[in-house]
Amino acid sequence: MVNPTHFDLQSLRVFLLVAEYGSLTRAADRGQLTLSAISKRIAELESVTDCALLIRRPRGVELTAAGRGLLEHATRLLDQVNSMASDMSDFATGVRGHVRLWANTSSIVQFLPGDLARFLSANRSIKVSLEERLSGEIVDAVKSGKADLGVFADNVPAHGIERRVYRRDELVLLVPQSHSLAHEEIVSFGQTLDEDYVGLNAGSSLLARMTDAAFEAGRPLKLRIQVSSFDGICRMIEAGLGIGILPRAAVRPELLATALHMVRLADSWAHRTLWIGASDSVMSAEVARLFDFLSGESEPGTKPV
Repeated sequence: MVNPTHFDLQSLRVFLLVAEYGSLTRAADRGQLTLSAISKRIAELESVTDCALLIRRPRGVELTAAGRGLLEHATRLLDQVNSMASDMSDFATGVRGHVRLWANTSSIVQFLPGDLARFLSANRSIKVSLEERLSGEIVDAVKSGKADLGVFADNVPAHGIERRVYRRDELVLLVPQSHSLAHEEIVSFGQTLDEDYVGLNAGSSLLARMTDAAFEAGRPLKLRIQVSSFDGICRMIEAGLGIGILPRAAVRPELLATALHMVRLADSWAHRTLWIGASDSVMSAEVARLFDFLSGESEPGTKPV
């Protein structure tokens, strides 16, 4: 049986280098080690695991099945060790609290940079780790404890977590300046369903909102291209590959001056609420402080507008 106390972290780091570069020689160069030192580390790991981890080839090395298994575990383990070291470094330099915040693209593009800058300026002992995720993933992460706080769209079920209003935004139609709809001030979504759309990838709350609205209108949503970012949508629309729907504040002003036109949507669902949620379990003081700040409850008059 393999004894877990026999694993050496430096040997695992060396193994990851070898796996990444597929060569002992290149791993030695990258890690600023001698070839003999690399070979010795790999031999020690193979002795500890009692498994062959590499297959030597004329032009490099290849992982065995055991090597691929070790790679998966070693990657997770070293990520945790690096995270631990970072947290301890934060404590050593005066950081006394860490908040894991997951947020959807709309909130990150439109609101969070300024809000977090103000919060962190007034709370220098708190560190915030921000991850951009889909709204459904965010709710699940808050429920499971992977995230302390989450910002997500209002069309995602959020049972089992405490939810407060973070911001409200407006969705608008974006078309090329030469498009026939560019002459309209306001249109209904149903009027646009003969057009090809550029949308976000599957799983996004914005795409779900558009798909549901098309279904209610009894029409298909003609998705010509799907991309992973708001900027990608703008670029595709600019190239004439379709029209799209985005949050108003996510559209860069320079694009509206040169290539694109914004048209308001008459549909009620175009006005959204972005929620901020936290687990029902007891929050740390730092998490509660950020939760109150972003929901505007820390003091009168602090609600972002």
